[in-house]
Amino acid sequence: MRIYDIICNKRDGKELTKEEINYMIESYCKGKIEDYQMSAMLMAIYLNGMTDEETANLTEAMTKSGDIVDLSSIEGIKVDKHSTGGVGDKTTLIIAPIVACYGVKVAKMSGRGLGHTGGTIDKLEAIPNFKTNLDKEEFFNVINEVGFSIVAQSGNLAPADKKIYALRDVTGTVESIPLIASSIMSKKLASGSDCILLDVKVGSGAFMKDIDSSIELAKKMVAIGEHCGKKTVALITDMDIPLGKNIGNALEIKEVVEVLKGKGPQDLTNICITLSSNMLYIAGKGTLEECEKMSKEALKNGLAFEKFVQMVERQGGDTEYIKNTEKFGESKYKEDIFAQEDGYIYSMDTEEIGIASVILGVGREKKDDKIDCLAGIILDKKTGDKVNRGDKLCTIYSGDKNKLDLAKDKIIKAISIQENKSKKTNLIKASVFIDKIVKF
Repeated sequence: MRIYDIICNKRDGKELTKEEINYMIESYCKGKIEDYQMSAMLMAIYLNGMTDEETANLTEAMTKSGDIVDLSSIEGIKVDKHSTGGVGDKTTLIIAPIVACYGVKVAKMSGRGLGHTGGTIDKLEAIPNFKTNLDKEEFFNVINEVGFSIVAQSGNLAPADKKIYALRDVTGTVESIPLIASSIMSKKLASGSDCILLDVKVGSGAFMKDIDSSIELAKKMVAIGEHCGKKTVALITDMDIPLGKNIGNALEIKEVVEVLKGKGPQDLTNICITLSSNMLYIAGKGTLEECEKMSKEALKNGLAFEKFVQMVERQGGDTEYIKNTEKFGESKYKEDIFAQEDGYIYSMDTEEIGIASVILGVGREKKDDKIDCLAGIILDKKTGDKVNRGDKLCTIYSGDKNKLDLAKDKIIKAISIQENKSKKTNLIKASVFIDKIVKF
């Protein structure tokens, strides 16, 4: 078997066999296939696509290129959740304690911020002394005792994906749905859970900008999960507006606590109830309607908040910051941004707002940049709200005064105020199952 022939087959629009895909991935990981040859293959896939079977075979080969986590020593059904990334997206920190209240286990390996999107691990590390690196035994112990644990990605999960992604990033082949799907799902499958819930973001702050592309990606990932024996469901959720009001690591922990105490923003609360309901549903805890009631009850009776406190304590975090979030304090510098005209907030360029948060110190512009855990944005107004000239739109925070002006200009340009109110859209756009798509 030769990689040259496999490249030609895909270049000519032929369907690759499982044997060809396995050979390609195994040989590339062993250094027997050159980067320029794999680059040619990636471009052929980008131009000609892949069938569901090809994509599933590619994902399986990438999954098997490294370690596969064995979660069998964790009692009960294990459900994983993945978000394609957004601005103000702190849902994992809310839904994991909700589902843990009902015996569903969440062994979550999360990442740091990427580009304009925030990272769950960066948020958790805003809690003093919180440990995001646990050894396997301790990780499993926390899950068995509390019901969930969230740690930084470690080990040798899907190393083929890491190598291939580095090539995609420099060869103009990132925006390929089969390659995106196999990249995400290879890591999810290697993580070892029984069921997978996918939160596919769509809109100005998401990687997928339109609903059709997001549904196509969701369908591919659901098909892969089910092909590999995992109960898999995807939700298409809105990212044309930042989620919640707070953007920034400590600021988002504060908002997580508000939601878990039943006092959080309605949009964030609603989306977390929908996500946790679907996690409970695929874990076999009841109908979607029954699981929705269970999710609401876990917030109402305070059990989800108690679970979150337990997890923070077990992972070394100072729970006083969770019980009284005022202990976080605030940045050295802050500035209010005001509306410059009357009207309605017609739209928000969420990606630009995310970039502004990175400038403030929420994320990293360079790999070795230090995170400013107190930096960020608190939104007072969002899309659809009426504003008068002089009304406060938001407050920005940073430990570096010079960064305030740079971020302020971006935010002002990102918020469009017009005479007419924009049409209200649903937070949940669609649910994607293996056998059907339900649009809302």
